[in-house]
Amino acid sequence: MRLGQTSIIYLVSKFAASALGFVATIYFTRTLGEEIYGFYVLTLALVSWLGIIKSVGFGQAIVKRMSEDEEPNAYLAAGATVKAVLTALVAFGVLVFHDQVNAYVGRPVAEFVVLLLIVSIFSELVSSALKGSHRVHVYAPLSTVKEGARSIAMIGLVVLGLELTGMLVGHAVGTAVIAVIGIWIVRPTIVFPKWRHVTRLFDFAKFSWLGNMRNKTFNDMDIIVLGVFVPAGLTGVYAVAYTLAKFLDLFGSAIQTTLFPELSKRSVSGDTDMVRTLTNDALSYAGLFLIPGIVGAVILGDRLMLVYGDGFEIGAQVLPILLVGILAYTYNKQLLNTLNAIDRPDLAFRANAVFIGSNLVLNVTLIYSIGWLGAAIATASSAGVGLAFGYYYARQHVGFRIPVSEIAKQCSAALFMGVVVYAARALGEPRSIADYNEVFVVLLVGLGAVVYFLVLLSISSAFRTTVINNLPFDVPYILDR
Repeated sequence: MRLGQTSIIYLVSKFAASALGFVATIYFTRTLGEEIYGFYVLTLALVSWLGIIKSVGFGQAIVKRMSEDEEPNAYLAAGATVKAVLTALVAFGVLVFHDQVNAYVGRPVAEFVVLLLIVSIFSELVSSALKGSHRVHVYAPLSTVKEGARSIAMIGLVVLGLELTGMLVGHAVGTAVIAVIGIWIVRPTIVFPKWRHVTRLFDFAKFSWLGNMRNKTFNDMDIIVLGVFVPAGLTGVYAVAYTLAKFLDLFGSAIQTTLFPELSKRSVSGDTDMVRTLTNDALSYAGLFLIPGIVGAVILGDRLMLVYGDGFEIGAQVLPILLVGILAYTYNKQLLNTLNAIDRPDLAFRANAVFIGSNLVLNVTLIYSIGWLGAAIATASSAGVGLAFGYYYARQHVGFRIPVSEIAKQCSAALFMGVVVYAARALGEPRSIADYNEVFVVLLVGLGAVVYFLVLLSISSAFRTTVINNLPFDVPYILDR
């Protein structure tokens, strides 16, 4: 299967999963309010950060070693053993310090944190096995099913009146069920790993663990710090805005996940030209959705956030800033993805260290100084710093070029889209359609998407060629020129 088609399968699957999560989040915020949702996201953020200790980079190391097609089952077994031991230690620590955990979140959730930790290690191992065995086209749809199962379980338990407990238990149950299906698909052979398998995993993980921490830092550091300085309700609004912004990073994540096994394989075989080409392609399209998303957030941010319920429209203040940060971060992900694939996790380690340090310092300083707006500014600023260092290190070893022309065309199409959407909103506001916010938003977003992609198709021959080459059917001659 062509890489472009695999990316599309991943993208469509993730889009469907995010759509399910979007609908579920609207239900939770409208039913339970921003405060309980804030407790929920604080709990998940805490689980995510504790997960750094139990993983220490072995997830990506498993993908790397399995993708090399040498003793994949042994490396999976070695990684599972290490992660199981570390998870047990972390879970014990949570139970010992359960009073402090409960005080931080604001609700008695320590036992749920342990449950989610155990479920997450199982799910992460299955995901690593699928990616490492070049089954990204299976992993992606399975992620969609996982999101659906999780949403159904959570909504069902909330309907029964379990509120926060229902959300946390439903999250765990839905994740566990799909992980079982995933391991059935992989069907690894049970082997006893040798010490050399653990050592080779550690050789990669000792650098890549900071890459995992980079992801956790970007996704959750602001939430963690907000939990200290601002009320849970405001944290809930911020989390919704971040989730909405992260939705537009789907294509960048699809590219990163799809290309890593191929980049790794090409690097091992010495095909530097293909590594360079794949890196160029990744940078060309990583911001395909995010660039128009920034323009759209400036114009429609208040109405987009209002979909989640009254009181959430204040999230429009941070939404565009978060999108700028995610755009810089997704470009950086592609560069560090290449460094890890060519077996230079030491350089990715250095870039990650700078990003994490700046993110932590800026989040604490700015949130303490100016409140939740500081979290968004810290996220965007640290992402820019990380991108600069990622570019510096990747450029030393891979002769890629910055696709200025393609990015400029995406910006031009987005600005034209913005003019059209702004005019459409201005025309629609005085009319009755504006009273039905959800309908009005869907129409405006749909209009913007159509305008953006039509303009981009008309001005970018490279984008037209990429679309045509990856469609499963022939297109009319007029498009193929």
